[in-house]
Amino acid sequence: MRTSSKNILGGKAKSTIVGLSAILLASTAAPAFAQDEGAESSSGITISGNAAVTSDYRFRGVSLSGGDIAIQGGIDIGHESGFYIGTWGSSLEGKVNPYGGTELDIYGGWSGEVSSGVTVDVGLLYYLYPNGIKGADLDYFEPYASVAATLGPVEATVGVAWAPKQDSLGNDDNLYLYTDLSAGIPNSPITINGHLGYTKGPLAPSFLAGTTDDTGLDYSFGADWAITSNLTASIMYTGTEGPAVNDLTDDAVVFTLGVSF
Repeated sequence: MRTSSKNILGGKAKSTIVGLSAILLASTAAPAFAQDEGAESSSGITISGNAAVTSDYRFRGVSLSGGDIAIQGGIDIGHESGFYIGTWGSSLEGKVNPYGGTELDIYGGWSGEVSSGVTVDVGLLYYLYPNGIKGADLDYFEPYASVAATLGPVEATVGVAWAPKQDSLGNDDNLYLYTDLSAGIPNSPITINGHLGYTKGPLAPSFLAGTTDDTGLDYSFGADWAITSNLTASIMYTGTEGPAVNDLTDDAVVFTLGVSF
C-alpha cells in the first residue's frame, strides 16, 4: 500500500496553482515501513500498524512537508484470503493552502502470491484533507497495481498508479509508473533500496515546480537498518528531473525512524 496529486484551471494559471498546492495531493500515500504480521485471530484476520517520524515527507521526489519534519502512522486490517483495508496519515506543510496540515488516506485491495515468488497487489486509494479550506474540492482517489518478484537476493517491484479525471484534478488525469529494487546485505540487518518513477500528468515534478512540462522522473536510493524486529531506521537520497525548488523538488537526504506493531 502506499503514498500523490493535481489541481484546477489550465495552462499557465494551472501551473502556478499546482506548484504551490497540488503537491500536497501528489503522493500515493503508503506506510513508510513494511509491517509485521500483527495479531491473527481465529477468523483469519490480521491487524497491524506502523508509526514514523521523518525529516521530510517526500514522495515521488516532491516534498509534502515543506522540508520540515513529519509525523506519520497507519493501521491495516487484512484477511487470510488476501483482501485488506487500511488507513494512513501524515502531517503536511500547514502554511501551504488550501489543504491544511493533515493528509489522511484510506485504501483497500487484494494482495497475494499468484505463482512461486510472484506477488500481485491491486487496490484503490482515497486521499482526504480533513482540515483543508471548507467547501473546497480537495479529495481524490487513485487506483493502483503492482507485481513483485524475488530474483535471487533481490526483490523487484513494478507498479502503476492512475488518477482518473476528477474535479480536484482540474479534470485532468495522472499516470505514474515505477520500479523498486531492494536487497538485503547477507548476515547483516541492512537492506539496500532503489526507486525510479515516471509521471505523465499534472503531478510531474517539473510541472509542480512551475514549468509547463507535465512529464518527469523521480529517483531515490538508500538503506534500511533493522534495529530490532519492529524498529527500523533509514536514510534515503531522493531527487527529481527538472528544476530544483528549495523544499519542494530539490534533491534531499531524508532520515526516518519507524516502528511496526
